[in-house]
Amino acid sequence: MFLKQSKSHNRVYLSFVQGYRDESGKIKHKTVKKLGYLDDLKKEYDDPISHFKKIAKQKSNEEIREYTIKNLNTKLIDNEDTRKNLGYAIFKYIYNELNLPLFLKAKNRKLKIKYSLNDIFKLLVFSRILYPNSKLATYNNKNLFFDSFKFSKDDMYHSFDYFSSYKDELLTLLWNNTKEKYKRDTSISYYDTTNYYFEISYNDEDELNDKGEVTKKGQRKRGPSKEHRKTPIIQMGLLMDKNAIPMYYDLFPGNESEKLQMRPTLKKTKAKFGIERTIIVADRGQNTSDNTVFIAGKNDDVHNNHDGYVYGQSILGADKEFKTWALKQDDFIYDKIYDEQGNLVTYKDVKKDENGKVLGYEEKPVIFKHKSRVYAKKVQIKKDGKRNITYHIYQKQMIYYSKKYADRQKNLREVAIQKAKDLIKNPGKYTQATSYGCTKYINNIHFDNETGEVKEGFDLSLKLDRIREEEKYDGYYSIVTSEKHLSDKEIRDIYKGLWKIEESFKITKSELETRPIFVWTDESIETHFLSCFVSLLIIRLLEQKLNHKYSNHYVIESLRNYNSTNIEHDIYLQNFRNEVIKDLEKVFDIDLSRKFLTLSDIKKILNL
Repeated sequence: MFLKQSKSHNRVYLSFVQGYRDESGKIKHKTVKKLGYLDDLKKEYDDPISHFKKIAKQKSNEEIREYTIKNLNTKLIDNEDTRKNLGYAIFKYIYNELNLPLFLKAKNRKLKIKYSLNDIFKLLVFSRILYPNSKLATYNNKNLFFDSFKFSKDDMYHSFDYFSSYKDELLTLLWNNTKEKYKRDTSISYYDTTNYYFEISYNDEDELNDKGEVTKKGQRKRGPSKEHRKTPIIQMGLLMDKNAIPMYYDLFPGNESEKLQMRPTLKKTKAKFGIERTIIVADRGQNTSDNTVFIAGKNDDVHNNHDGYVYGQSILGADKEFKTWALKQDDFIYDKIYDEQGNLVTYKDVKKDENGKVLGYEEKPVIFKHKSRVYAKKVQIKKDGKRNITYHIYQKQMIYYSKKYADRQKNLREVAIQKAKDLIKNPGKYTQATSYGCTKYINNIHFDNETGEVKEGFDLSLKLDRIREEEKYDGYYSIVTSEKHLSDKEIRDIYKGLWKIEESFKITKSELETRPIFVWTDESIETHFLSCFVSLLIIRLLEQKLNHKYSNHYVIESLRNYNSTNIEHDIYLQNFRNEVIKDLEKVFDIDLSRKFLTLSDIKKILNL
């Protein structure tokens, strides 16, 4: 029940009104009691509106209590689900804060369409976070939300052409609306690539002109899948700021090298967002001569006005001089490690007898074994498709040793060796797909191109020399950087931040279920990734608002469980509350503690 104010004969008339749903589910109103004209009521009450609002709220609470008592024996209606999610209100606050509604409504006004772009994009984003599924399932589940999504399925699919064309404008909008409020820090940027698979068996064809030149590349193509699948993939490069908040993304065909994508993405992002110098952090897959020179130039005392880099460096794949230096023991430094509070960092060393039985544990300090040098590295870069320009680039090269990393490498290799031994003994059990990870330890192994089976007639044996070579480098890790002034620990700490982007990919693939992808046109694929990017951004911003107190999975699951069940007319029951919900109340200054809410209360929470 609520107080309604209506104009009649240039006067304001007050009445109590009750909301309810008709047989079709539409919200209707009926007058419960007529109170009179406002000017007449002022003769009796100092503030009639405030007075009767309190009474309306009191009567609503009384109705709820009466309903609870009188309707305990109410029977369920077959196939009726009156639950709606209310947890999405939190994501909606951030969505609105990013000014996405203003942007999309402005676009709407320039188009001759009857549906709302903002409504469709809201559904795509909120569903991707809370109920990730196909676009068809997303449309069919739109009644899970209180927002009224008045568009057809065809409207949704047609809108993808518009969203894909707005990508750069939209990402610039997101940057401008977060750089100050969320203190975006681009002194360090993290870059990585991943790929997503499609449930199709064919590659997209390139479009050619009359001369046979490629005018448009096909996107979905077979390439080196992170999940070792044979189906076509599309690749995504993601750039994040120092605090793991996404900045920009690019898509590229599945058969192209990821090593070539970082430069155009970085150049484009800096130009669009007005970013000055940044240190780009990437794994060793991006550590190429061309990328290094492009980012930092020669990096000597004269040419040092470029961006910076921190890359992982493969020791096993390095030249002989680097390998020799890496294993040279007399110049390593051994430091104890302390946490931010100044406490010594320790680990439990397991004590075992000769049979492997655990005898006990000994607390030992974690030792940072490391060394570094500034080195003039000779590289060749491409010009006109050829490697014909030689540079000497100056970089700091750092090696450190980790016993934990050594144990991990040893264990992973042992698993692969046991698999290799079994393949050598029983080659018929394996195919090219099922033998992944162990073939690098096998001599003379070949696969049939059509069946993927191991070819017969070859003498299979273990690559013992390779195994012994790898063992020498167990536990050693190398990082190279243009930032010659950084300490070894600073270099390692910066590089360790790369896990944040790996976690972002994990979020897209697990929480947001970005793959497999069921759309197929370039525009729909772009829209799919654009909505996933915005979803990831909202999740990261919420994580920052909560001071990284909870895992993203826990927060999303909590808000997925915060549902409202319609029990009578406009009265809803809330039956979930936990520590996340309580903290969100403080962050967003809202009350989510009430067990019963009217539809009017819910609309206020959702700003409807």
